[in-house]
Amino acid sequence: MESTAGTRPVRDVEPLEQALYEIRKKIYPRAVTGRYALWRWIFVWGTQLVYYGLPWLSWNDRQAVLFDLADRKFYIFGLVFWPQDIVYLAVLLIVCAYSLFLFTAVAGRLWCGFACPQTVYTEVFMWIEKVIEGDRLKRMKLDQSPPSVRKAGLKAAKHGVWIALGLWTGFTFVGYFTPIQELGRSVLLLDAGPWATFWMLFYGFATYGNAGWMREQVCKYMCPYARFQSVMFDQDTLVITYDRERGEPRGARARSADHKARGLGDCVDCGICVQVCPTGIDIRQGLQYECIGCAACIDGCNQVMDRMGYPKGLIRYATENALQKHFTPAQSLKRVLRPRVLVYAAVLWAIVLAAAMTLYQRIPVKVDVIRDRIASSRDAADEKVENVYRLQIMNTSEVSRRFLISVSGIEAMEMRDQNQSVEIGPASSRMIPVRIAAERQHLHKGANPIVFSIQTVGEREPIVISEKASFIVQ
Repeated sequence: MESTAGTRPVRDVEPLEQALYEIRKKIYPRAVTGRYALWRWIFVWGTQLVYYGLPWLSWNDRQAVLFDLADRKFYIFGLVFWPQDIVYLAVLLIVCAYSLFLFTAVAGRLWCGFACPQTVYTEVFMWIEKVIEGDRLKRMKLDQSPPSVRKAGLKAAKHGVWIALGLWTGFTFVGYFTPIQELGRSVLLLDAGPWATFWMLFYGFATYGNAGWMREQVCKYMCPYARFQSVMFDQDTLVITYDRERGEPRGARARSADHKARGLGDCVDCGICVQVCPTGIDIRQGLQYECIGCAACIDGCNQVMDRMGYPKGLIRYATENALQKHFTPAQSLKRVLRPRVLVYAAVLWAIVLAAAMTLYQRIPVKVDVIRDRIASSRDAADEKVENVYRLQIMNTSEVSRRFLISVSGIEAMEMRDQNQSVEIGPASSRMIPVRIAAERQHLHKGANPIVFSIQTVGEREPIVISEKASFIVQ
């Protein structure tokens, strides 16, 4: 007898097919009004008035805000920053980081929902889309309709406006690095340089692609903040939440029906919270990394609650502890102002105040002493020893200044072959060769310490800068 132990009947196995990525489903956000929608548009108008308007402002006969990379000078209203002021850039980055930590610890992704450029431009592009193609249902119907002259015309008009806005955004971006009036004239004459043209087209294409086509994909897959935001949250962070205890079980009902008698919660399962969400999530499933904190679902749900005659706040800003322990608003606020938040705020204010004080007390003169690399020391015809230096004097203010140069530290030391008084124009620097001579009897071999003094002339309160150097004797 043939043994069949350990054998199994052979079955036809159907191949298992699994997609490596999810095919994008186009989202048609529904327009919504309310308190948070108003705040979003306030931030849209505020940020864009600043962005588009700032390069056109004038200050001291120049552009008010200009990052002149060619001359290595940054103009910000009355301040002029040089490469030596890189520390202020570091401070700015630290302030931005701590602000992000603070806002996130208090109320989640406030930046993403209201002020992030991706959110702002997506809001603007969706408004253009609504004006040209209609509301949500009309846009869905248009996309599902067969090709026609009307459909082609609407699509062409929408993309034409999008491209124009994207190019204007790119032009404005380059205008922060090249004087925008000169840039405008060169663009009109088709004479813009290759780098300016590249960055205008690149930034314009990025704006058009991100806000017009990719939209929520940028927030879900490209933005790193969405991935690590959870480490900044805790149980007392204000986030957009659905009150499951009040809303469940959900279900449709007539406005006049007694839903409590039927065992239903306040959620009518209308789906408005999903329809208005720019990332297409259902907040009733809990907090998700795709949620950008725009609060559109709060406005949409509150409108439904008003129509049904129910209290607002089924979807609201709340903390996990507040929902679980039924905190009052005062108790929630007290828990929000916890030690972690207070430490972030204290550190942030300390950095801001220190930076502001440093800027206020900043001396508008910088001096660098550079030794001549060709000859460190040489004997002159009058039997004196000479050293040659180059003094780079930077006038960081926007008024012309005259400076008096002197040197001390060695007896009977003198400056040769140059004027001791020099004038430097506004926001300019000048490299000045300085030849110092001293008698050998007052010197010792090696490095002899000296001090250069640069003093402003003709001012009520003169500025004096002292820089140490070495006089070398071989």
